[in-house]
Amino acid sequence: MECKNCELRQRQYYCANCLRNHLRDFRLQTHHFSSDRNEHIARASRAFKSIESGRLLRAEIARADHSLDQLADSLANVRRACENKRDRLRTLRETIAQRKRTLHAARLLPPQSQTLTKESQELSVLSQTIARARSGLVQELVEVFHVVEVGGRPAVGGRPGARGEWTVGGLVLPVPGDVRRYPPDHINAVITHTIHFLGLLTFYLGIKLPFEVSWSCRRFGVGMPWIGAGQGTESWAKWTAKHPLHLTSNPSSTASSPSSSPSPTLPVSLADSEAPEQVSAHGQNQSFTTGLAMLLYNVCYLAHSQGVEIPLSQAGDALSNLWAVCCSGELGRRSHSTTPLLLPPTPPSFTLDFAQVLQATAASPARAARIRPGRSAQEAGISKMRSERIVEEEDGWDVVELGGEEGFG
Repeated sequence: MECKNCELRQRQYYCANCLRNHLRDFRLQTHHFSSDRNEHIARASRAFKSIESGRLLRAEIARADHSLDQLADSLANVRRACENKRDRLRTLRETIAQRKRTLHAARLLPPQSQTLTKESQELSVLSQTIARARSGLVQELVEVFHVVEVGGRPAVGGRPGARGEWTVGGLVLPVPGDVRRYPPDHINAVITHTIHFLGLLTFYLGIKLPFEVSWSCRRFGVGMPWIGAGQGTESWAKWTAKHPLHLTSNPSSTASSPSSSPSPTLPVSLADSEAPEQVSAHGQNQSFTTGLAMLLYNVCYLAHSQGVEIPLSQAGDALSNLWAVCCSGELGRRSHSTTPLLLPPTPPSFTLDFAQVLQATAASPARAARIRPGRSAQEAGISKMRSERIVEEEDGWDVVELGGEEGFG
């Protein structure tokens, strides 16, 4: 109600009679609402009791559906497991059947010894065929390079015969003791022919040589041959430096070696300095002598691989030894590339030492002439070396002569 003085709304006051009337009205309303509530609860309880059986039935159905889904999943897993086992069983059956067929085929085969014998015979026939093919290629190679012996005479009427000179491509290849009798151009040409002939011969026969030949193109655009040791474990394998297989009439213009590794020191002191600077005539021909000895050693090893043994006293006659190889009855039967395989160079059965070939190549021709014909290196021996003597030839190049050693006459 509003105050008449301040005109503000104040708390409303009731009298005791009004309050009793209001309380009575609230009680009547509360009783009425309570009766309605109880009636609704009773009605809901009666309705709930009427659907109880259906609700329980639906719950049972839902539980049964869930169990059925679980059973379906389990059945699918079992089916997959059965399928996997069925596949594994099928694979095992196929494997057993294959093994039975293999065992049956093995029982039908001849004994293993007979099979090996047959394979050995086939391999032997194939090796003989390869050997015949190699022999035919070698004969054609000899004809192409025209390797022949010219001059000489047979022994007649008790008179001893004389050996001729071996030529390749119409050029005479002298023994090391006669090299200084020919001009450098002749020596270079005939050694080049010999290198090509030896390279093709080893290619046809499948033989790997101890010393490998390489070519440089530093002189007028023409390849110049060099030679050095390949891979190996023997004493010759230490000679890895490249040595020339060519001569020049102007030593100051000699091309440098493709390799700069140092040579091992032997008593003959033929290792030269292969630096790019100018090489003296003395050093050039020392290195050429070493390279020539390497080439002769290759020929001797090739002959050994084909069943031809070359003694040290005949190692200097390269073309004669190559001719003996081409005429060998064992030509093409053994190789480094086909069966039967050869051992890598050089095997213990090859007893020729490179140091002996090198010393004999650098020995004095006069000393070699005093050695009796047919006398072996073991009989002749290697005496203490004297000082080196350089002989100046009229054609402008030098040859090293070492006295007191066996050489090739």
